[in-house]
Amino acid sequence: MPNCKESGPLSATPQSRTSPSESPESRPWHALSGEEAVAAQGVDRDGLDPSGAAERLATHGPNTLPEAPRRGPLARFLSQFNNVLIYVLLAAGVGTLALRHWADAAVIFGVVIINAIVGFVQEGKAEHALDAIRGMLSHQATVIRGGQRRQVPAEELVPGDIVLLESGDRVPADMRLLETRSLRVQEAALTGESLPVDKSLEPVAEKADLGDRTSMAYSGTLVAAGRGTGVVVATGAETEIGRISTMLSEVRTLQTPLLAQMAQFSRWLTGAIVVLALLVFGFGVLVRDYTATEMFLAAVSLAVAAIPEGLPAIMTITLAIGVQRMARRNAIIRRLPAVETLGSVSVICTDKTGTLTRNEMTVQSIATAGRLFDVSGIGYAPEGEIRLRDEPVGTHDYPLLEQMVRGALLCSDAVLREVDGDWTVEGDPTEGAIIALAGKAGLDGEAEAAVWPRIDVIPFESEHRFMATLHHHSKSDSGTIYVKGAPEKLLSMCSLQAGESGDEPLDADYWHERVDEIAGRGQRVLALAARHTHNGHRNLDFEDVSDGMVLLGLFGLADPPREEAIRAIERCRSAGIRVKMITGDHVNTARAIGESVGLESTRALSGHELDEIDDEVLPREAAKTDVFARASPEHKLRLVKALQTGGQVVSMTGDGVNDAPALKRADVGVAMGRKGTEAAREAAEMVLADDNFASIAHAVEEGRTVYDNLKKSIAFILPTNGGEALMIIAAIAMGRLLPITPVQILWINMITAVTLALALAFEPTERGVMKRPPRASHEPLLSGFLIWRIVFVSVILLTGTTGLFLWERGVGTDLETARTVALNTLVLFEAFYLISCRQLHEPAFGPQLLRGAMPSAIAIVTVLLMQLLMTYTTPFQALFDTRALDGAQWLRIVAVAASVLVLVELEKWVMGRHRHGPADASAHAAQS
Repeated sequence: MPNCKESGPLSATPQSRTSPSESPESRPWHALSGEEAVAAQGVDRDGLDPSGAAERLATHGPNTLPEAPRRGPLARFLSQFNNVLIYVLLAAGVGTLALRHWADAAVIFGVVIINAIVGFVQEGKAEHALDAIRGMLSHQATVIRGGQRRQVPAEELVPGDIVLLESGDRVPADMRLLETRSLRVQEAALTGESLPVDKSLEPVAEKADLGDRTSMAYSGTLVAAGRGTGVVVATGAETEIGRISTMLSEVRTLQTPLLAQMAQFSRWLTGAIVVLALLVFGFGVLVRDYTATEMFLAAVSLAVAAIPEGLPAIMTITLAIGVQRMARRNAIIRRLPAVETLGSVSVICTDKTGTLTRNEMTVQSIATAGRLFDVSGIGYAPEGEIRLRDEPVGTHDYPLLEQMVRGALLCSDAVLREVDGDWTVEGDPTEGAIIALAGKAGLDGEAEAAVWPRIDVIPFESEHRFMATLHHHSKSDSGTIYVKGAPEKLLSMCSLQAGESGDEPLDADYWHERVDEIAGRGQRVLALAARHTHNGHRNLDFEDVSDGMVLLGLFGLADPPREEAIRAIERCRSAGIRVKMITGDHVNTARAIGESVGLESTRALSGHELDEIDDEVLPREAAKTDVFARASPEHKLRLVKALQTGGQVVSMTGDGVNDAPALKRADVGVAMGRKGTEAAREAAEMVLADDNFASIAHAVEEGRTVYDNLKKSIAFILPTNGGEALMIIAAIAMGRLLPITPVQILWINMITAVTLALALAFEPTERGVMKRPPRASHEPLLSGFLIWRIVFVSVILLTGTTGLFLWERGVGTDLETARTVALNTLVLFEAFYLISCRQLHEPAFGPQLLRGAMPSAIAIVTVLLMQLLMTYTTPFQALFDTRALDGAQWLRIVAVAASVLVLVELEKWVMGRHRHGPADASAHAAQS
């Protein structure tokens, strides 16, 4: 075995030692040589002595990430009361308590506490994103201190420590590399790069992107192969992963459109209720000569009637049902409001690796002298075929093709394994793709290795950019050397090329054209060469492969796009949603992938170009660009902010640590559940259980359905409050007794209205929901149409309930029985209105009458049974002051209550007559 090229650190002279005070931001360690980095840290190759390490630990602190302060359970529970509507209810409860109306006060406080518990449970799962990033840090590190190799806890590492890395290690701190031997580091979680990165010692440009800093090893990344030595240049919060952690803790999570609309609605409603209650109080005392105590109770009744106490519960339950629906479609929601926000998403920013693509390398092209083959199939599954001019071919018909596939297979060390139908690679992803290709070509790795056993190997190293293997034929005295590596390197080692009729002079121009053609498809190019030898050749040296090789051909490899992602992007486009790809890959690769999945990729911006665009211009540039390459975590976060500044509702998808800050800032962060990092999952509002971009389109559809059902719930529940408030105002204005009491009002608001409105949460998705554009984020919760419908139905409820109450009193019915009639009339109004409310614009008795009708039927039957219990059972009569009713009274109640169904359906018909064509109808539907 030859000695592979190695480099080692040079000791710093005492005169060159300086204090290691620079942070990664202030000192470009990747642009310094190893000697300069060692000198700047003031160490030599024997490492720090224990006392020096202790001093630096005291100066720099432990190699851990700082924890952000969090609210405790009590603070989170108390925050649920921070709502102006709750303040009004609490004031009403305190006033009622002071007047010794114990039952009323108990019910009011009970409602407040129930709402607080629901909100507390909704927020239940606290943020763990920073913990997840901390979990990526190494727990042990191998260092040289005082000339001795030793294991130390990773949190005790300090700048200047000399750290040894081996395959399988997690890099414990940011390091400038001093020695490398076939060192390859998996940085996908940090940069988005799908393949392990070959590390070297040469300095790189000061402005090089994070993914191009090959002289560095970063904390939290994984050593995929080889070994190395480096000097620690940053620990804890000063590392690249520490910067992401700091960014994550500083990112402000935006309020969802629904929560913002509800907050605005609550403030508006509270102001209106307080003003109205004061006016009613003054009118009753000054005009109608009621006592202050009587009018205070009336004002409390008005406040309790006007406040939709059940609306928070309805919203929470509707969102929770949406969560269950999405879970069945592989979208796991971590925060309830995100369900509704999905329905208003107008831009989806997606990572490439593992999101639009499979994060599984695949051979897609094979070039030989004179021919270019295509390969079908995706991922590591050995399923697919080799094609020439769109026709399947077998390797037995093309001996040169068979020799290429066999040679690449023998010159690979990776292993493919199938677990529960999923194929995974152990080893280098590129070699995994070659082994999958061999399976498609009908070659068996074990059988080929038995015929051509490996005798010796020159392992791949970034310095010489190739791997070579020596094989002897098991049944003859022949042997073969195979070399695979970078095309430009292998072309310099070859003087011949393999042709159909034998070896021929190398046509370098032809191969350069083929390399450009394959690279233009967004594929990585790998070359393969061979040379015949004999059975007595036992040791493989660099001299054996330095020249005289025969070029067999080229392989084109890519991380293929998910086929379902292509369909999902088209579906998003039809729904008015723009999809943008933000990746750490090179511009050409990003542009090719963008084109393959259907994005507009003629215009692509790199990280350097983004740095040159100021914040005022960036929103416009971000809006008209769909592909962004070589993007750092700061770039991703900045792009999300820019799109939000432009008025977009942004969803960000990703799977790496580098995605976490942007995931948290986005209106809806979407993380990959299977291949995503824990940091990304904890920063996101939604996790895809199947890592499938297509699931996002399903989630958007469910989000739009949830918002539709919320509008139906609001259109249903608010007229009840409006009707109750109008009844109280009318009674005071006429100098009459209240038709219903405060406790009866709370029964309606919290029990019957909630039970019936709950049925609307189960309404199925309406037709054409993914054919309409996203709703505007500034669209008010109550459109002009909804306000009209609420007022219209409130007046119907006022007229029917108050009219029947006055009629009962007019024929001599006692007060308690008349109030029981009014109570049941109002509840049956709700039941009939629910039938109409299932379709806001279309007739209730149209083609969708029976579709998804079971929840509404169950809710109506349940409410009717509860009303019978309230009307005829002694405990309920005692609590709510109700009386038994006779058959005639029930007939009048049903007749009056059914009028709301007739009148609302008539209103739909009249408004439908004013729509001039489907375009107006669609606009009307979108407005509501």
